[in-house]
Amino acid sequence: MNIFEKPNAAEAKIRYLDADYQVLAPGTFVRCAVTGKPIPLDELKYWNVERQEAYADVEASLRRELEFMNRS
Repeated sequence: MNIFEKPNAAEAKIRYLDADYQVLAPGTFVRCAVTGKPIPLDELKYWNVERQEAYADVEASLRRELEFMNRS
């Protein structure tokens, strides 16, 4: 079991802003929009304001950007 599977661990609800975020509902992590991987809030570095999505790392962020570029 990892820290995200503990009974008291909860997924936070976040409003992503430019260079910051606002916690709407408390929790210990958010999920990567690409991989589904849990991201501890203190490790959250990558997100998209327009899509209101979090990303686990720069590779996931780039992957999502490329997906949206190919849709246009």
